[in-house]
Amino acid sequence: MSAESTQRAIRCLIAKVGLDGHDRGAQVIARAFRDAGFEVVYSGLHRAPEEIVQAAVQEDVDVLGISILSGAHNTLIPKIIDGLESYGALDDTLILVGGIIPEEDTTTLKEMGVAEIFGPGTPMEETVTFVREHAGAE
Repeated sequence: MSAESTQRAIRCLIAKVGLDGHDRGAQVIARAFRDAGFEVVYSGLHRAPEEIVQAAVQEDVDVLGISILSGAHNTLIPKIIDGLESYGALDDTLILVGGIIPEEDTTTLKEMGVAEIFGPGTPMEETVTFVREHAGAE
């Protein structure tokens, strides 16, 4: 049996945080990740940061994709990052953000621990390639 066939699939949690009720993008990326061979868990709508942290830790995910369009990213994402850090899971979790994030906020979010931010219209293959290159790279 080859090493490639014994390696587990990249595990991803696609999460909708806060009161943002628009989840088409989250569902599209979840499908693209599944089609790419990743294991995907979708949080559903209106999740509190604490619920997302719990799901990420319990599911032992490699990737946490946060979809946010509400404009509350500077409040909600730091709570998720702090929660992951409190469980010692921050260093083992690739954090991606998808949605409408103003350019002036991207540097701050990346300094907090977000690996990459993907805006509307990002080709699916770009996101999949980023995950393959950065998730669980050992």
